[in-house]
Amino acid sequence: MKLALLFAHARMIALVLLRSPGFIVPSIAFPAMFFALFALPYAKTTAIADVETLSFMIFAISGVCLYQFGVGVAAERGRPWERYLRTLPVPPGTRLAARIVCAAPLGIAAAAVVAIVARLFTPVDLSAAQWLLAFGLAFVGAIPFVLIGITIGYWASARAAVPIATAFNLLLAYAGALWMPPEMLPHLVQAISPYLPTRAFGDLLWSIVGSGNAARGLAVLTVYAILFALLASVGYRRDERKRYA
Repeated sequence: MKLALLFAHARMIALVLLRSPGFIVPSIAFPAMFFALFALPYAKTTAIADVETLSFMIFAISGVCLYQFGVGVAAERGRPWERYLRTLPVPPGTRLAARIVCAAPLGIAAAAVVAIVARLFTPVDLSAAQWLLAFGLAFVGAIPFVLIGITIGYWASARAAVPIATAFNLLLAYAGALWMPPEMLPHLVQAISPYLPTRAFGDLLWSIVGSGNAARGLAVLTVYAILFALLASVGYRRDERKRYA
């Protein structure tokens, strides 16, 4: 994979996104609003505030990745610009990597707004080193969600991608224990929760404050990244044969 080609394609995607402030601004602001409405009333102690902040940072990242790179890809597939891009010498792997390069920082930006709200209005108490580690791990944890979003984008129609991405985002957040402690989930959900990407992402970030298993989280996220990279690639080729054969 040529890095120059990857970054050229990533720059093109970034410019398209930046020219759509009507999408970018709400995407970044919505998770912080959700945090303010549903987490602030309960984040009264440092221990709770720390975990809640990290959890809603994950919710911010997963939402941006699923919507932008699920709904966005599905909407782009039938456009003339997409047909033009298919004529360029850009292999699927490069296009997938370019979307990851663009999506992860956008998700991190949404997570940063959540962190700012938490820092201003809750007793969250993470050191500078912990914040840096949290954002570094968040970038890694975002990768499977970008690939899940891309998979939705290439396998679902533009109309179906919206409800599918919404269902994925809300169900994974709930079952992944981002909105409540794992022990408060129904027994059946508790049984499947450790195997979900959101819970794995939680384990990765919660380990910063001693509440998660980072090794298990990283292992589960790696499996999801590999699985959805394959599914996204197959979906890309399937769409290519369907539209351009």
